[in-house]
Amino acid sequence: MIRELTLHGGIPALAYGQGPPLVFVRGLVPQAGNPDGRSRWAETRQMDRLARGRTIYSVGRRPGLRAGATMAELAADLVGAIRHKFREPVDVMGISTSGSIALQAAADHHDAVKKVVACATAARLGPLGAQVQRECRDLLARGEYRDAMAALVPGLTENQWAQGALTRIMRLSGAPEDPDGMIALLDAEDGYDLKCEDVAAPTLLIAGENDLLYPQDVAAETARRIPDARLKLYAGRGHMGVLRDKSFYPDIIRFLVG
Repeated sequence: MIRELTLHGGIPALAYGQGPPLVFVRGLVPQAGNPDGRSRWAETRQMDRLARGRTIYSVGRRPGLRAGATMAELAADLVGAIRHKFREPVDVMGISTSGSIALQAAADHHDAVKKVVACATAARLGPLGAQVQRECRDLLARGEYRDAMAALVPGLTENQWAQGALTRIMRLSGAPEDPDGMIALLDAEDGYDLKCEDVAAPTLLIAGENDLLYPQDVAAETARRIPDARLKLYAGRGHMGVLRDKSFYPDIIRFLVG
């Protein structure tokens, strides 16, 4: 059964599964509220294997975010929700932008984060990642929503055929429910430069060898600088391809139960 929650600060969340809590942070999604319909199905399906031994708390962003937000502010929002809900440190997981939020929370708030799983992210964006996300941000600000989503495609694959197919798919996107919130997340990630040495929690960093947004050299540097980090680098995988790797869920489960 999926439960709808509103956490401290008005942050929306879904809870499902059974076992110790795992807070999954949502990233660059078009709505501030909980997803429904196909989007909810996709999110819960993605986390299903982890929900078999955990209660997943899938957490969104605070309503009313505005341009100029920082990663520290987003992390503080997340941690405020964690402290009020659990009153003890919990495991936190994020993918891409939300992985950056999870890492920032672990760096800034040692009392709230027990372990971190950060996938397809690192201490900062690579040059191409910064470029395409700025383009996306500026197009969102101008209300050019389809072009905004298509602007991300060069950071997802170098393959020309795949770029064309992805661009067509991205252009099917309608207007996001919360464009200001998306702009706020993109602003936060643009200014993001993690102080890795401040991350005290045990950290699993999962990276793709061919990630264009967060290149493998930046991921490797991030893992070296975090005091208690281990890096899983998936050969031949791009930014979101890490989620399809056969080792993805087993690596996370071993780390969390270890």
